Amino acid sequence: MHDKSSLISEVKLEGNISTKATVILIGYPSTENLRLILFTLLVVIYCGTICGNLLIITLVSTSKNLHTPMYFFISQLSITDILLSTDIVPNTLHLLQSEVRLMAFTCCIAQYVGFSFALCLECVLLTVMSFDRFSAICNPLHYTSIMNFGVCKSLSALSWSLSLLLISIEMITICNLRFCGPYVINHFFCDLYPLLQFSCSDTSTVQLEITTLIVLLVVIPFLLIVTSYACIISSILKIQSLQSLTQRHKVFSTCSSHLTVVCIFYGTISGIYILPSKGNALKISRVLSLFYTVGNPIINPIVYSLRNKEFSKAVKKKIQTSSIDDGQL
Repeated sequence: MHDKSSLISEVKLEGNISTKATVILIGYPSTENLRLILFTLLVVIYCGTICGNLLIITLVSTSKNLHTPMYFFISQLSITDILLSTDIVPNTLHLLQSEVRLMAFTCCIAQYVGFSFALCLECVLLTVMSFDRFSAICNPLHYTSIMNFGVCKSLSALSWSLSLLLISIEMITICNLRFCGPYVINHFFCDLYPLLQFSCSDTSTVQLEITTLIVLLVVIPFLLIVTSYACIISSILKIQSLQSLTQRHKVFSTCSSHLTVVCIFYGTISGIYILPSKGNALKISRVLSLFYTVGNPIINPIVYSLRNKEFSKAVKKKIQTSSIDDGQL
């Protein structure tokens, strides 16, 4: 059995041959019992993530009462969650069972591309969903014309295209760097900053691009979401009638699921980038990374389905339809 020090020395010997290099991930638990617990937990969570998000996608596409802009974007978010979870979890499960946690450098790059694309797409989709809620509550008379199905498709296509374009620009710059190791990552998956540590080229251009991406896809969307909800809350508070409290609760309940997901998503990401990348803070950062790459994708369907009466009705209707069909057979 190889120990970590011998593996690191082997990687150093590979020199600058980045296309043939092997990355060592040392962020996994050292004891077998902890790895077994983590493996079991990830299997359960991943199965729940895939089943929960596929259920949402199926219900939204087949149930007429869910053919609205809000549910259309929820299904898009479910697709993103499946992509993010599938990019990270299967490889993590494989490495948890391995005695030596090695990963081809090209696979490491590919994993980062999929991971960053899914995160960027989720940021954009959450912003679009906040605009949908803003239009529904602040401009109810014009909502159907503002958010018609053609507009929804265009916003979805724009979200995917924008995320893909920005990530492609970043990856072109990264792939032009010269990498010379040592290829050791103190994490459980391939993230950006460990990749940049492998480079023996000037990474200032990549750092500038990353800062620009964070502003475009994290900071600005977050500010737009905050602005949208400020307007929404203002509109809710202006409701004046004998049943104002009931109306306020009903209107705000349509936003609560999205607001919950936004708070969890941005809260976790903020914690990761604010914490220093060393000592105990690094361990906390890894836990938070595990949460938003594995935990968020299963939390989203739980929040959007269990707290939503329309989804509950759609599930019951599907079950009843299936029962009738089975009875006829």
